[in-house]
Amino acid sequence: MRGLYLDAFSGLSGDMMLGALVGLGVPLEVLEQGLAPLGLHGVSLVQRVVARRGIAATKIDILLDGELAEGPGNDHDAAPAHAPTPFHTHQATDGSAHAERHGHGPGPAHTHRHWSDIDRLLVRSALAARVRERARCIFRHLAEAEARVHGKTLEEVTLHEVGAIDAIADIVGTAIGLEYLGVEQLWVGPLPLGTGFVRTAHGRLPIPAPATMDLLRDFVVRPGDGHGEMVTPTGAAIVAALATREAPPAFRSLRVAYGAGTRELDDRPNALRALLVETLEPEANAGAGSANLGLALTGPHENAVVIEASIDDLEPELFTDAIEALRAAGAFDVTLSPLIMKLGRPGTLIQAITSNEAAGRVADVLLTETTTIGVRLHAVTRITLPREIREVDTPFGLVRVKVVRQPDGRLRAKPEHADSSRLARAAGVSVNEVRLAALQAAKASIGSSLISSEEKNR
Repeated sequence: MRGLYLDAFSGLSGDMMLGALVGLGVPLEVLEQGLAPLGLHGVSLVQRVVARRGIAATKIDILLDGELAEGPGNDHDAAPAHAPTPFHTHQATDGSAHAERHGHGPGPAHTHRHWSDIDRLLVRSALAARVRERARCIFRHLAEAEARVHGKTLEEVTLHEVGAIDAIADIVGTAIGLEYLGVEQLWVGPLPLGTGFVRTAHGRLPIPAPATMDLLRDFVVRPGDGHGEMVTPTGAAIVAALATREAPPAFRSLRVAYGAGTRELDDRPNALRALLVETLEPEANAGAGSANLGLALTGPHENAVVIEASIDDLEPELFTDAIEALRAAGAFDVTLSPLIMKLGRPGTLIQAITSNEAAGRVADVLLTETTTIGVRLHAVTRITLPREIREVDTPFGLVRVKVVRQPDGRLRAKPEHADSSRLARAAGVSVNEVRLAALQAAKASIGSSLISSEEKNR
């Protein structure tokens, strides 16, 4: 399984996350094209490489009408360590934490946008399903934390207009980047909490910000580590919504990149280290799921959980939303099967297969997004073929190709449909033409013995 491990030795913020993802190979134009349907007028992204104590790191700046989206009076030297929280108006007393971005762009400088408006914007957008659901999940975690801290309802939580735009770009951009890289699971190392105080509309509050502390429940943290704000609410919401609280399994590191924070820190590089990884099955667990079956499985396999429910009172169109939410929560696959329930009523069996780490989140989604009042969990062994994602160059652009090794040793390839569809629309050709070009490029780089999924099915 492909995952992302965040080594947040200097904390975490939305712009650091974007920088790390771009450093790992997400093209800036993919982020900009992905954000375009949201209609964030005047917003653009700028990528640059900066040095953080001798380490080359990717810095992503969000511009509004060509200007950095920062509050007036915050010159570069006095800018916050990370991107500011999008909620309320925060200004650090030590100059290192929140400094709300405002005063630029069209409309009044202090127009507010409710969380529900952001959620509706995402629901109605043309974003890919998992991108949309991951972004909604992050925003909901952020809004729920603010609501709990301030004793308000979700509908009362507001975002500053420019801060809201920054938050949307950071959060949706993160979801786009994770999808582009094929990330299925997210892990984060111990997080430094920082020290100091922040002046807010509610008075002088301690660092970490109350919403940040609320979001980081059950995560491993280091109290008092770092001066000023080290983890922003946006950064905390990303890990709270998407990262497992369990330690990562053994993995093979595929790529490493650094996402830069804004200013230089006195005691460490102000950067987020991100590792794109492929998980390895620990030897201790290699046969645990198959032992009860009396099988000797020598191929690649892993323990998994099937979560299911039988439903006879959910409107059919709502199953689509439930499936998207289950995938966003970490389900590898979701299936629907017809069945006959009590009193002869027709019903639907919905099943999701997921990892042990994500089982709790997936079960919660199934109980929340459907009408069921109970779910069943079964431990299973999942046999998987070794696979990797490769990028191949075609006349239409770069296409990701999933390459799978069959038990007989032969390699099988399948171009990613999202890439093929996007490039086909841009070039005005059929999706199949792009897929064939990608397969030809894959055979040229891997070998002529490579077979396609279509050839295997014949």
